Amino acid sequence: MKRNLVILWAVWFTLLYGFQWLVTTRLQLKQPDEAVVWSANETLPSSNDGKIYLLEPFMNRQVAWDSEYYVGIAVGGYDDPEAGYVRNPATGLPIAKNYSFFPLYPYLMSAVAFPLRIFGLSAIGTATLAGSIITLLGTLAGLFAIWDLTQGLFDEDSAWRAVFYMLVFPSAFFFAQIYTEGLFVGLAFSALMLTKRKQWVWASILGFLAAWTRAHGAAMALPLLLAWIINTDWKSNLRSQLTWKWFLQGLLAFLPLIGYFIWRTSPLGKGWEELQAFYFGRGLMTIESSLQSWKDAYFYARYVSQEGLIYFGVEVFTILLGLICSIWLIRRDPIVALFSLAVVVLSVFSGSAQSMARYMLIAPSIFITLGYWGKNKVVDKAWTLISILLMGMSVLLFSYDMWVG
Repeated sequence: MKRNLVILWAVWFTLLYGFQWLVTTRLQLKQPDEAVVWSANETLPSSNDGKIYLLEPFMNRQVAWDSEYYVGIAVGGYDDPEAGYVRNPATGLPIAKNYSFFPLYPYLMSAVAFPLRIFGLSAIGTATLAGSIITLLGTLAGLFAIWDLTQGLFDEDSAWRAVFYMLVFPSAFFFAQIYTEGLFVGLAFSALMLTKRKQWVWASILGFLAAWTRAHGAAMALPLLLAWIINTDWKSNLRSQLTWKWFLQGLLAFLPLIGYFIWRTSPLGKGWEELQAFYFGRGLMTIESSLQSWKDAYFYARYVSQEGLIYFGVEVFTILLGLICSIWLIRRDPIVALFSLAVVVLSVFSGSAQSMARYMLIAPSIFITLGYWGKNKVVDKAWTLISILLMGMSVLLFSYDMWVG
């Protein structure tokens, strides 16, 4: 199983990187793109002028949008002047845009880049190579976890379908780009797998690290707490179960939340909060601003832009898929389903109606449920065809910095 899974993963990212090279070498897209209200000004041929972290020729097709900040932090740190500064209208003080991104991924990039300097690449090229290695290995770990979770719940055939569907999901190309999705699923999905195996310490540690990778990592506390509750026999003599191991498991369940609040109260977290308030517009359960953003998105897609109609159509489709799959899985695997539901809710009410197709990548219930549903040949063929077509379109747009991710 392990060998075949590694071969599948290697063939997948080789074909993906080859496709990115092929389409950008052979095709030219019409610019700008009007997928969202602001993208027309950001998808012009000159839009990346001066953005040194997006102009490095080496592996240039694997960097776009937020990749600039991850590479920039890895090379120049959070206060790197090349990242660009914005002025807080409330204080009048400038703040580097790098502070809006979590630290684990770029710090790992910096560490892995150190031995890679032997290849003689530029600092930016070396960091990009390091980021690609990290995200690909994280994806591989996530695939192993999804296979294990699905096989333990259903059967081996369903597990292989779940892995395949994960690799061809419409936005699955992010698992091989300079983004945090690959690292996050490696940590979070592995933590869920270890939780099911009752390896509480390692599961909590991985959850802690996931909380330093992206905000959704804090939600890892939910499945850990649920597992603690489920594994306690509340009907028998509780006194006999109140051991130090029982208390330790309960405390460990809060480790992802502890990690999140350590970061949130640090200078990095405070910088993130400041930038989200007036620049990037994301936040934790910002319901009012989220609803307004979704209303604006509907108006834009319905009356202004055909590109927007397609873009937001994919966004809503993936949200509904994540919600349906998570609800269906609740009775069969409440631990995984609870985390997936948290991902859906936190994403939808994050303050901005975009990037949902990317955020749904970290909801494991989608792949596990589809893996089981794929027993039906019609479902299997239909989902495979839809996924590959949408993924091909998405990869093409991302390779030209036109995917609004």
